[in-house]
Amino acid sequence: MYLESIALERTYPCLAEPGKIIVVGRPSRTLEEVLPFLATLPNVITYNPAAGTLTFRRQAGFLTLYPDRIYITKVRDASEGLSLLAALTDAINATWENRHLLTPATTLRRAPRPLDVWALLPQTNCRQCGERTCMAFAFALLQQQRAVEECPVLRDDPALTDQRAALRAMLGVSA
Repeated sequence: MYLESIALERTYPCLAEPGKIIVVGRPSRTLEEVLPFLATLPNVITYNPAAGTLTFRRQAGFLTLYPDRIYITKVRDASEGLSLLAALTDAINATWENRHLLTPATTLRRAPRPLDVWALLPQTNCRQCGERTCMAFAFALLQQQRAVEECPVLRDDPALTDQRAALRAMLGVSA
């Protein structure tokens, strides 16, 4: 076992979604050794090995790990926060126990930016996806409010197959 527990240190209001909270947890030991292995898991959006920070996308928001602290956004209440911290403790321990099967991440990984996504879109502003512009669609893709397949031009044009595949890889979605 790598980690005994993650204690709920405090909560404060989540500005991104009124009525929700941000949970701050403190691990029973530093996460420094396990972060490179956790950085190989799905839903990682940023990893900075030099700073020792790792951010995951979770269904409702984000989960950011530092060596000595954890932040979870868009949590309903302290009870849900405690459950999430317990589940995270289990996930960290499972990752550590299986580290021999993983190649630790050693390089910087950053989240895609709206312009990165927009550059792979058709840039027709045709509105067939329901958004006013391709840039609006790019933002919606990054926020996981839309799917790549909702752009009919990108989905149906065989000449855009490579762009579609690159976009899926960038966003971490399967075909």
